[in-house]
Amino acid sequence: MPVEITWWGHATCTVVDSGTRVLTDPLFARRLAHLRRRRGAPPPPEAAVADVALVSHLHADHLHVPSLARLAPGTRLLVPRGAPRQVPGLRGLAHLRLTEVAPGDATRVGDLVVRTVPARHDGRRLPVGPHRSPALGFVIEGAARTYFAGDTGLFESMAKEVGPVDVALLPVGGWGPYLGPGHLDAGRAAQALARLMPRSAVPVHYGTYWPIGLDAVRPHEFHAPGDEFARLAATHAPEVTVHRLGHGERIRPEVTR
Repeated sequence: MPVEITWWGHATCTVVDSGTRVLTDPLFARRLAHLRRRRGAPPPPEAAVADVALVSHLHADHLHVPSLARLAPGTRLLVPRGAPRQVPGLRGLAHLRLTEVAPGDATRVGDLVVRTVPARHDGRRLPVGPHRSPALGFVIEGAARTYFAGDTGLFESMAKEVGPVDVALLPVGGWGPYLGPGHLDAGRAAQALARLMPRSAVPVHYGTYWPIGLDAVRPHEFHAPGDEFARLAATHAPEVTVHRLGHGERIRPEVTR
């Protein structure tokens, strides 16, 4: 069965591999605090159907409790170790099968193995909270090896920590006019691609949410990262096929294993 990837917007994707549905960083809201969804309709109900949901870190646009509450009873939920202590709302999601994970862990879900890998990002619950939960990436291993980076900066051991992958879901932007440390912009994401060298890549984490009232402030940071990543990837990693998806669009990337 081919691997199928759907981008719902921001860092939310569905990866279907070996008959198992994996959902990344579910965020279904039209508005989140000072952010509003400027492009793409909120994901349809089918987006909340998953065998397992992966949460990369504790920021509210990645760990969104109301979105997690929409998952069906019995859905497996992998969160960074220590997350329930930092985000009390997680303890109210009794209908989900919650597992805390850290880099180096491997979790079997159906016919898949989900490996937890490091990320370089301040993953604490903001604006306050001790830094006791790591930011994570995940490698979904089945018919393909699909790397979901979460939020991360570029780091020296990235290729070694992630290992060989077929598809990379890489953040290329953010939700505001400026990216702080611990993020990939289009240029750094293209450098990451050159280190990882998957067969295919999908840019994510851009062009969805933007602060209310800042529509005219550096608008290229909202609109341009996907195209800029594709352009730079053609220079840094020309062997990699970049799939620039629209919201709700899906692909079946080429996989040879």
